[in-house]
Amino acid sequence: MRALAVTGRITQLTRFRFVNCFLVQEQDGLTLVDTALQAAEQILAAAERLGAPIVRIALTHGHGDHVGSLDALKRALGAGVQVLMPEPDAQIHAGERPKTKGGWPKLATAPDVRFEPGVRIGSLEAVASPGHTSGHVSFLDTRDRTLIAGDVFTSYGGVAVSSRLHLRFPFAAMATADPRQNLESARALRALEPSLLLVGHGPAVPGPAVAMERAISRASR
Repeated sequence: MRALAVTGRITQLTRFRFVNCFLVQEQDGLTLVDTALQAAEQILAAAERLGAPIVRIALTHGHGDHVGSLDALKRALGAGVQVLMPEPDAQIHAGERPKTKGGWPKLATAPDVRFEPGVRIGSLEAVASPGHTSGHVSFLDTRDRTLIAGDVFTSYGGVAVSSRLHLRFPFAAMATADPRQNLESARALRALEPSLLLVGHGPAVPGPAVAMERAISRASR
């Protein structure tokens, strides 16, 4: 698993060269945003290298490549870690509403908190960005406006909105439940004027405004 410090407070972890999760440093420890796939040991080792405990796991959405290591991490970390999942996606995992596109693995771990957009999780503000899934959220670091955008955008071979099939990485588009809603979410995230764009699939994009606008324009055609 590749670890890259993308800001002074955020480390991007990349599993199998195409699935990202993020360790965000807070005063009380680390927030893990998403969990990648079969990566619990590697994530725990990365946290140990950073010298801080993982105190919470905040999920952008419930697809398997974002929750795939959740059960193993919960077993390792125990009651000391808080798990937070957006309400609509938590309902899908609980069998309270039907599944949408994409992989929804069976989880033994239920979230401690089902949250709505607008809440603060440490320094991260949860921003509504539905479309890829009904409950998809992004996280804006209020300290420097780094945006963790989950699967609203991808960045392999250039920034793309996941509602548009991008041949370099088609899987996000194939798993998007509502492409039109996802495109509206892309526009809303662009309006936040992020300083850095981090995504679930692809490299970090500094100064992403122009790239986001181009991606939105292409997806709008």
